[in-house]
Amino acid sequence: MKNKPDDRRDNVDRIQENINNTLENLRLAEETMVQTDNPATIKDIKAKNRRREEALNNMRHEIKDEAEAYEKGYED
Repeated sequence: MKNKPDDRRDNVDRIQENINNTLENLRLAEETMVQTDNPATIKDIKAKNRRREEALNNMRHEIKDEAEAYEKGYED
């Protein structure tokens, strides 16, 4: 059985889609937080949004690395 070659051509697009989805989730969570009076819910949303912000930073670094690798033809 042959291994499938690593196809990284769509990585930038895939990461960008994940960034867009995370930004949308962040926005929706902010809307929900404004509409609720439940302190526990607000606390949970704030914690999730902190994790989302961290994930966004990581994805932004990853997309930069992938774009640079693409420009270099994915050579090591």
